[in-house]
Amino acid sequence: MDRLIAAHKRKMQQVLKDFQDQLGTVRTGRASPAILKPIKVDYYGSKLPINQLATISVPEPRLITITPWDKSSLEAIEKAILTSELGLSPSSDGNIIRLALPSLTEERREELAKLVQKMAEENRVQMRNIRREANDGIDKMEQDEGLSEDEVRRGKAEVQEITDEFIEKIDEAVEEKITEVREF
Repeated sequence: MDRLIAAHKRKMQQVLKDFQDQLGTVRTGRASPAILKPIKVDYYGSKLPINQLATISVPEPRLITITPWDKSSLEAIEKAILTSELGLSPSSDGNIIRLALPSLTEERREELAKLVQKMAEENRVQMRNIRREANDGIDKMEQDEGLSEDEVRRGKAEVQEITDEFIEKIDEAVEEKITEVREF
């Protein structure tokens, strides 16, 4: 039973990690290289993430610079940014692409806060699904291996504790991100 619980705990850890990566792509008032993560650049017939074609840095709170390793990829990177859903206009001097991030309007901040809440709820549902799988596994072990009622109850209580712990971590990450989104 301990192996079953440990396996489901690893699944929950992966869901939490994926959620935290997802949160990184949500734009806030500050520049972050993570907002470029979902953008793929068409480079010699392949779709590659920007970070595999260039160095991304944040020299100022509202500025991202992208320095391509291969200068011929500059236009492809610019085009990928323009066609993305970020709504940013890249400016280039032939060597470096600069992305100036405008201030977010209050309305846009609220939209982003709602988006973060929606993402959190989807991940909470995933956590609850993993809990259900673990509980089903414990029930199956009860039937197959003849676990006692006390062992089953203890196992389910442990699974619930782990689930609560991970949902709490999601809630903390959401609060932190919403605070960051609402900052000016």
